[in-house]
Amino acid sequence: MSISTEAEVVPSSAKAVSQLPVSRIQDAVLRFVGWLDHYGEESYDFQTYYSGPLGRRAKQLYYTNKKLGTLAVLPIVFSEAFVPSARKLFWKPQRVPIGDAHYAMGFAYLAEALGSEPFYSRAVHFLEVLKQTRCEGYDEYCWGYPFHWETINGTIPSGTPLITTVPYVFEAFQQVYRMDGNPEWYRILQSIARHAVSDYKDVPFSNTASTCSYTPFPEHSLLVVNANAYRAWLLTSAAHEFSDQSYEPIAERNLNFVLEAQNADGSWFYARDGKRSFVDHFHTCFVMKALAKIEALTGNRDCTSAIERGVAYYTQNLFDEQGIPKPFSKAPRLTVYKRELYDYAECINLAMLLRGRFPALDRNLEATVNDILNRWQTREGSFRSRQLYLGWDNTPMHRWASAQLFRSLCLVLSREAQGQASRA
Repeated sequence: MSISTEAEVVPSSAKAVSQLPVSRIQDAVLRFVGWLDHYGEESYDFQTYYSGPLGRRAKQLYYTNKKLGTLAVLPIVFSEAFVPSARKLFWKPQRVPIGDAHYAMGFAYLAEALGSEPFYSRAVHFLEVLKQTRCEGYDEYCWGYPFHWETINGTIPSGTPLITTVPYVFEAFQQVYRMDGNPEWYRILQSIARHAVSDYKDVPFSNTASTCSYTPFPEHSLLVVNANAYRAWLLTSAAHEFSDQSYEPIAERNLNFVLEAQNADGSWFYARDGKRSFVDHFHTCFVMKALAKIEALTGNRDCTSAIERGVAYYTQNLFDEQGIPKPFSKAPRLTVYKRELYDYAECINLAMLLRGRFPALDRNLEATVNDILNRWQTREGSFRSRQLYLGWDNTPMHRWASAQLFRSLCLVLSREAQGQASRA
């Protein structure tokens, strides 16, 4: 597809053009909270199929022997497409720190929007949970997955810190700390930052850039773009939060990797390893969210330029003609679904960060929110996980991505409440 590599930009101070249905969003969020109270804080996950012994062996075989592995995973792929509720046969419900961090942030935003002490208490509750679910065996606070994760580079054991998880928890503690000033949250933030700067390995990518490892063990993965974006933001934020410039050199080199990894058309591959050269929706959002946050903290013009080119690609290639998120512009494999809740959640998060700057993105935000409200919430109040080619996957999954969507909708409510207060 032929596209412009520069997005249509309006001044960041301009009034946002998208009109969001705030009362309907609030109703959907409160219905979801009622459902969450009843359902509980553990759930199945996208990785449930591959977390147990059977699924893990099938996935291992797929990565080592594509022909035999394809035969091994076909029953699982069939189940995902036609009987998604069967994932309960493969593994157990669990709580995942990414989900808990997003719930903490969501309830904090909801407390700000509605001025509700109980919602603030719910945010604190999730921070207390996160304190208990940190990775064992590490001096500093850090988090990963509670299941073994099979990847193209081998098995990442349960309880291994992930640089794609840790920044979300940092952000959750930071957000609540700014509400209540609790010195315990501040100490935990300092510990997380020490972990992020010390426990991941950096490998030079160019004279000005380095790529960080996905875990403290570099053999697991290097050259993953969103991992470097996450770490660059966390360390930049830590430098500002603690007035400590020692974080900046590492953050700058990881940021430069992200900037240098951007393709000429404005997109980012998942990784620069020649093996995972796909472009998908929510990983693209991850990268641009980090750039937007760094830009807000530092005014970095290279971030601004990358965001403008990235938004141009994003709005023209990762939405359909109705302005609704689609999973891939360049898919890595055959997919069994049409729509992904994670894409909606991260679209809203990104669009709210950049709201008022890119008219096309503002229009897509409005279309995305309305589609969520019109089609994605069940009668019970939960959100569907995927729209399949035939029907829906209605299995509630906190990490994939009910918590992310809850957080994004609560962010909308908080920003709208701030806007009303400012206008008043």
